[in-house]
Amino acid sequence: MDNRDRLILALAAQLRAERQTRQAFAEAVRSGLGREVMVAMLEDPVPAITQLDLLAADAVAASAPHYPRAA
Repeated sequence: MDNRDRLILALAAQLRAERQTRQAFAEAVRSGLGREVMVAMLEDPVPAITQLDLLAADAVAASAPHYPRAA
């Protein structure tokens, strides 16, 4: 995996996070959450990292021959 491949993976992850943020905000609007909740979401739009995200990152890292596996 070269630098270009890592950049593509990083950009794909960023796009996925932005989509999840927009979906969460749309759901908040649809469900009628209060103004304070929506302001908080807009001020800190980064979604929380889940266990699935960590497992996916570990799988990508483990598949690259020059990345050591975590012990």
